Amino acid sequence: MTVQKADWGAFARRYRAFFRKRPEVPFRIEPPTGDGRTLGSGEPVFTLVAHDEAAISALNSLDQVQIGLAYLDGSLDIDGDIFAALSMRKFFSDIHPVSYVNRFLPAIVRGKTEHDRRSITAHYDRDPEFFLSFLDDRHRCYTQGSFKSDDEPIEDAMTRKMDMAIEQLGVKPGDRVLEIGGGWGAFVEHAGRKGIEVTTLTLSEPSELFLKDLIARENLPCQVLRQHFYQFKGAKYDAIVNMGVTEHLPDYKTSLRKYAELLKPGGRVYLDALAMRHKHRMSTFMSRYVYPGVSTPLLLHDYLHQVARSPFSLTSVDDERHNYYLTCKIWAEKLDRNREHVVSNWGEALYRHFRLFLWGSASGFDSGLVQAYRWALELPAR
Repeated sequence: MTVQKADWGAFARRYRAFFRKRPEVPFRIEPPTGDGRTLGSGEPVFTLVAHDEAAISALNSLDQVQIGLAYLDGSLDIDGDIFAALSMRKFFSDIHPVSYVNRFLPAIVRGKTEHDRRSITAHYDRDPEFFLSFLDDRHRCYTQGSFKSDDEPIEDAMTRKMDMAIEQLGVKPGDRVLEIGGGWGAFVEHAGRKGIEVTTLTLSEPSELFLKDLIARENLPCQVLRQHFYQFKGAKYDAIVNMGVTEHLPDYKTSLRKYAELLKPGGRVYLDALAMRHKHRMSTFMSRYVYPGVSTPLLLHDYLHQVARSPFSLTSVDDERHNYYLTCKIWAEKLDRNREHVVSNWGEALYRHFRLFLWGSASGFDSGLVQAYRWALELPAR
């Protein structure tokens, strides 16, 4: 039987091409046969450790998806600086035209809201305690904080974010706010304790049950409904908050129309989202294994074009990329600290899945591959 060997020639050629106009990052590839090599000069920053022939085959492919899957199933490990490793992900190719077609076809077949439900629950329908193993301890917020300094505790950054949202919405005790995407109760709890009446929507059953328990336990003037935003009908609200759900609602025209339908005259909307400069540039691995479906990072220029054609006024836009980098880095570090707890309760595969996701997201924000913004809209009083 032929034993798969590392294609050192292909690795060397790719290394020379990739670092022709970039500062070199030396790294090592360690096959199961033990005859490893370091690419580049100097001490390797990280090592790709192949435990079997499947991992060597994935590395020889120079393909992001195959290498990611090899890491997920444990046949490949990343020793050393995983942040540095994921920051040079473009060393490996990501050319999968069939995946692009398959990403959007199910939405046509099933209908958009049903496909959104399946896509979102694929990521969120997990034991809430798993998410709490890496989120901040105070608010359990699954979007970026607003940091005063790089070394500020994430809990304080999340409190600042909640207060900032309430201030931008201009709401007070007794006002009614609609939240799109309740998560694990960060906004519901913070606003509800201030006497603000929040109706929060979620598509995830674990999230719904967690929120119901939180609302009852804290006696908050709030309610949770498991319903798609586009299908929701109700009396008009004083304000709407959408933290990190615009990525799952890429039909900006429909979303803006729905905001206008559900807001009182003079009402405001607070939003934040991760973004990219080009349509459909989310990696195949991310769109297939992390957020499957039609979820798309915010395209700010397209979004603002639709705002200009809507009744809304844009009152602010702020860059949140560095805040999101700090947030993902802190989450990833906490997940690594809690590795033993996570693996013993939910398995090695889920730990590896989210380790790639969180460290990869941190490196994406740090490098500028991914952007993030927060912004506010206002519906004219009359």
